[in-house]
Amino acid sequence: MSHRSKPPFRADHVGSFLRPPALLAARERFGRGEIDAIALRQIEDDAIREVVRFQQDLGLEAITDGEFRRTYFHVDFLEQLEGVEMKGGIQVRFRSATGKNIDMAPPLLVVNGKVRHVRPIQVGDFNFLKSVVTRGTPKVAIPSPTMLHFRGGRAGISLEAYPDLEQFYVDVAAAYRRELQLLGDAGCRYVQLDDTNLAYLCDETMRAGARSRGDDPDALPRLYARLINDAIRDRPAGMTVCIHLCRGNFMSAWAAQGSYEPVAEALFRDLEVDGYFLEYDDARSGDFSPLRFVPPDKTVVLGIVSSKIGTLESAQDIRQRVHEAARFVPLEQLCLSPQCGFSSTVHGNDIAVESQAAKLRLVMDVAREIWG
Repeated sequence: MSHRSKPPFRADHVGSFLRPPALLAARERFGRGEIDAIALRQIEDDAIREVVRFQQDLGLEAITDGEFRRTYFHVDFLEQLEGVEMKGGIQVRFRSATGKNIDMAPPLLVVNGKVRHVRPIQVGDFNFLKSVVTRGTPKVAIPSPTMLHFRGGRAGISLEAYPDLEQFYVDVAAAYRRELQLLGDAGCRYVQLDDTNLAYLCDETMRAGARSRGDDPDALPRLYARLINDAIRDRPAGMTVCIHLCRGNFMSAWAAQGSYEPVAEALFRDLEVDGYFLEYDDARSGDFSPLRFVPPDKTVVLGIVSSKIGTLESAQDIRQRVHEAARFVPLEQLCLSPQCGFSSTVHGNDIAVESQAAKLRLVMDVAREIWG
């Protein structure tokens, strides 16, 4: 087996990290009007320098800013598109490994006008990240364009702005192409699209919810593949684009479950990304058989190590599971990572800071044993 010199890497990660207490305190002070945006950004800068150093000291090859400037993995990006606004929330029940239910209402994004890319969104943050990375590849995670459709459906998109939904998809894709172009011009070569919706379409309860909104859950995966393909079709030469499928990651709890089988053909055969970050940390994700649809030019990053619980997995068990996956897709096309980020929202998962390092070291050790 061989080392990978380009992303995704044999030992990779989804991107977000637990926010340090000083940063959380600064965000609260900013919310109360006690400090301004400039002061907050300086504190964010300091925290990002530290988390970059943390990743580099571990030896990771993909380096992120920990998503330290965000409240939610998706809202902070999407609300900067013209025509998109945050409006209330949509009730979601999350469930933890202990069986505890956590009810929350993450912000609902609605489209109230024509969707337009009117300014760089992630470029400034990338430029700072690039300036402090001395070893490794700076990685940027942005929400998938499907995040503007699934949760609200047709009701969340202005009829006046978009009497025909086809034009909505065209405009969203164009906005993403512009952002990817600007990121590429800034030197970004590794982008991850975070997508809950294709994973939610593996869950029968979520599929029923889509039907109640007037959508066909069997048709949506191909529609979403077409939207994403249109959004990334002009990505700069040398830019790797991967997609991360998430079943919910809020305070160590999840929102959906189910095998990838209902979306597998559209996900692996239709979607023109370079790689997939897939959750496989427990039985909620089903078995590895949907990987039989993965074509020979795609890479799958197996999220076998949980970012939701602090208990450290067995290296032997992880190796065994990687080889189980290799029954369906060649080992050379596989990589390893935690199943999700450690803090997809500012709230963070219910694990110790030390667990982040232990989990990532485990991923790196096992990847080294398997691939060299």
